[in-house]
Amino acid sequence: MECPAFHDRHDAGRQLAVKVAALADAWQPPHSLLVLGLPRGGVPVAYEVAKLLGAPLDVLPVRKLGLPGAEEYAVGAIASLNGDVVQVLDEAALRGRPDVHGVLDRVVRTQRAELVRRRQVYRGTRPPLQLHGRDVVLVDDGLATGATMRAAVGVARQGHARRILVAVPVAAADALTRLCIEANACVSVAEVPNLQAVGMWYDDFSPTSDAEVIALLAEAERRQAHLLTPG
Repeated sequence: MECPAFHDRHDAGRQLAVKVAALADAWQPPHSLLVLGLPRGGVPVAYEVAKLLGAPLDVLPVRKLGLPGAEEYAVGAIASLNGDVVQVLDEAALRGRPDVHGVLDRVVRTQRAELVRRRQVYRGTRPPLQLHGRDVVLVDDGLATGATMRAAVGVARQGHARRILVAVPVAAADALTRLCIEANACVSVAEVPNLQAVGMWYDDFSPTSDAEVIALLAEAERRQAHLLTPG
């Protein structure tokens, strides 16, 4: 790769949206579609996908589980749907660490607390998220190990989503292949044999703030209300 494929997450979302639309057009009825961004970085990407599809946007809180000293390396993830938590662990990554489960228990407790905080901050007084019978598009800004997205797919299955499409701008090829077994379909703009870091594919990979997530959700809600207003 000579240069990043995406200027920022919104640019990545617009490129991804075109590919998602090609699949989503075959999913009927259209009103069953729901786009879920994995906060925080997946939300600007998901915003652009939902905008092109004319679909509602919401968030599905997911937290990566990283061990102290190696927080960026995911050994698992947890995701939450209306208070119910799904946990996914990478047993291969945990193998050979005899004391890991005590440490992991503390990490899980910390990340569960963050899931609760994010659900309260992002959803506020909005009604519980209903996935039953919906065609769900799960969006993140990239896929490295796939742990966080696997947890998100598990939550969508637990919520009885009708079909699940995993959509990311850039993905590690092996992780995406594994996810395609668990989801109904997967799509990416770039699929990479050896993905070192998602951020390398962006000119601007600045952290997404809570305020930006809240603003994008509000704007998407206003747009959806306008689309549904007669005349």
